[in-house]
Amino acid sequence: MKRMSLLLMIFMLLIGYNVKTNAQGEAAVPFLLLAPDSRAGGIGESGGGLADNSAAIFWNPAGIAFLSGSEISFTHANWLPQFQLDLFYEYLTYRQYVEELGGSVTASITYMNFGEFARTGQNSPEIIGTFRSFDAALTLGYATKVHSDWGLGFNFRVIHSRLADKGAGEEQGSGVATSVSFDLAAMWRPQELNIPFIGDFGNRLSIGANLSNIGPEIYYIDQAQADPIPTNFRLGFALRLLQDDYNSLTYTLDFSKLLVDRIDTTQSSGDRTKWYSSIFTAWADDPMSEELRDIVTSMGLEYWYGDPKDFMFALRAGFFYEDPSYGNRKFITLGAGIRYDLYGFDFSYITTDVFQGGENHPLSDTLRFTLLIGWGSTPDKTKGFPRGI
Repeated sequence: MKRMSLLLMIFMLLIGYNVKTNAQGEAAVPFLLLAPDSRAGGIGESGGGLADNSAAIFWNPAGIAFLSGSEISFTHANWLPQFQLDLFYEYLTYRQYVEELGGSVTASITYMNFGEFARTGQNSPEIIGTFRSFDAALTLGYATKVHSDWGLGFNFRVIHSRLADKGAGEEQGSGVATSVSFDLAAMWRPQELNIPFIGDFGNRLSIGANLSNIGPEIYYIDQAQADPIPTNFRLGFALRLLQDDYNSLTYTLDFSKLLVDRIDTTQSSGDRTKWYSSIFTAWADDPMSEELRDIVTSMGLEYWYGDPKDFMFALRAGFFYEDPSYGNRKFITLGAGIRYDLYGFDFSYITTDVFQGGENHPLSDTLRFTLLIGWGSTPDKTKGFPRGI
């Protein structure tokens, strides 16, 4: 049990939870913040403005409003490889445009495996059994256009966390918890946008916002020990820098902030701030200068070459930055992808070696692999902004 607690603590710190001496509580189920797919993983984990494939369910579900046809994808990653632990992450997505509904229905399954653990006696090192730990989430969503330039997306999510099948020591209950959350997202992708003295940005610019994991606290033993889920705000930009019949180059930029109030665990659950108020109050926990430092910045470049109707390949690179006082994650990402007919393959790679002290960082050498099949898109959807679906 001690090994599991240590593993989960390291895991939460490494995905960027605020490290503050005055913090008395943080969010549970941190796997909901992990960048799940290889394509966005290759561009610095910045997908809030691009959001033009089924992985947009995570990044910005409103981006799916601009897509037609169907797509299914599967991503696998061994997580924190430097620890050589049995951690892996899997992400399955599906989207389907339904003309009768005027939009697309979506679904995804997220699964984080923590491995198998040994159970010992309360006052003895003797092993009396084993159990497996995992977190999982099922997400259902809908995305539609409300204007030729505007898309909206909504997700509903069931979260299940199984840290242990029994409580520790004399504790009643078990380490199993279930909760729900939802996401609200919007995307602006103008077909015509002429900015004086700068140029024409029609079908070249995309701006998206996603407020994800809005929902009640989750608890394992009793409600008095509940923790918030990781409500997160993401603002994303994507700009097509170059496009012709065979080439495209896109720049992406994301800003994200965790909207979780710090919890005083000495308070009863009835005295705590309501979960939905943290969407507003989390911006004012500290002076504005500190709140701005709490924002994570990520960016990337994606280059595609080929015929969208036949074969294409992509090269990707990105940068992820988190303030040293708020997690201190800094890494470079690299990636590549191919599309042939209905099929696609992407992979991404994280390296921290270029930064001082990053040679042995647990995130370094993380690889993600994604397989996808997409079919039924109308011809005009393979041109313009959503290239490389």
